[in-house]
Amino acid sequence: MNDRKLELYIHIPFCMKKCDYCDFLSFPAENRTQIQYLHALLQEIRYFGEKISDDYYVPTIYIGGGTPSWMDTEFLTAVLKQVYSSFRVLNDAEITIECNPGTVTAAKLEIYKKIGINRLSIGLQSADNKELKLLGRIHTFEQFLKTYELARNAGYDNINIDIMSGLPYQTLDKYMKTLQKVIRLKPEHVSAYSLIIEKGTPFYDRYKFDAVAQQAGIRTQILPNEDEAYRMYKATQDLLKKAGYEQYEISNFAKKGYECKHNIGYWTRENYLGLGLGASSLVDNVRYANTRDLYEYMKRCEEPETLTPSDFVKEGETPGQPEKNWIGCSLHASAEILSRKDQMEEFMFLGLRMNTGVSRMDFEKNFGVQIEAVYLEVIRKLKAEGLLESAEGRIALTDRGMDLANYVMAQFLF
Repeated sequence: MNDRKLELYIHIPFCMKKCDYCDFLSFPAENRTQIQYLHALLQEIRYFGEKISDDYYVPTIYIGGGTPSWMDTEFLTAVLKQVYSSFRVLNDAEITIECNPGTVTAAKLEIYKKIGINRLSIGLQSADNKELKLLGRIHTFEQFLKTYELARNAGYDNINIDIMSGLPYQTLDKYMKTLQKVIRLKPEHVSAYSLIIEKGTPFYDRYKFDAVAQQAGIRTQILPNEDEAYRMYKATQDLLKKAGYEQYEISNFAKKGYECKHNIGYWTRENYLGLGLGASSLVDNVRYANTRDLYEYMKRCEEPETLTPSDFVKEGETPGQPEKNWIGCSLHASAEILSRKDQMEEFMFLGLRMNTGVSRMDFEKNFGVQIEAVYLEVIRKLKAEGLLESAEGRIALTDRGMDLANYVMAQFLF
């Protein structure tokens, strides 16, 4: 029996209404479909539990969506009961559920506590009701406040609030009002994201020309321009720092000791298993992605079929060899065995998202060479540009590097 970490992500794709900016795999569904999905998900949990649970313990579970809090508590109870039965979950595991305002009650929150959920991530996005309506959200700020109050009354002392900047017609003053209202509530964690206009969403149809103009650094009509978006980001950093939050990743801020352990696992390339429709996994340097077709997923969960690496490569290609614990099966739409080069690149561009940066010692431990033996010229260049700094055996972004993070990350891809 090995003592290795395996984080679990559980995808609940259902929501009351898809938001206009959302490009996640989510959609409304009737009760019958939800029940069918539950049975398929339970089967998948059992399948992978039998396959790999002896090799790992589970330190974190993240239930995302969709809107998991929209589901009946019987659904979530059954899911977590099966997880506890199939995997070695730590007694003090961090277990998060995503919640939308207006979808939880005091009774629901009490049951969440009983089944082990100890962290809530509440999607506010904005404290301005006009902005919420523009986003296609189903709630008001007042409903959010009620949900937050219910969570505190239920005893939750580890709460994240999601907010967004760069919204259509949003000014710096409007955004700062949202930020200040959130700070007054004293959540343990704040995730502050800048809106990205994604293809295939109603927002793309409405604002695609403005989005292109914004990226090109030219005048916009509806979206904040590049300078305004930058000022919103700096305001986020400044106000949250003054309020006692530490920025530990590009978009994430936490009171000391309340950093999201699950997300840190992603950025440090811990093994994680994604369960549910379209869920992604990283297990022993193989990236898997479940099928995104709901009915295919439910059908294949009835009796998953083990597949080989050659089943996932295009005709004429030579399949790589997994290091160990190959779990490829018919639930997966893809499986990519990461090369040593792929692993190094991920180590750098994921690790540099965090304020602590990447560890020279960990790089050498993972890859058997010093970091400068691979990236000496890139590191020299970025240091000369004032974008990277070294301290205490680590390499991290400077403040200016944080502002130009996408450019910095791209330098490590070759």
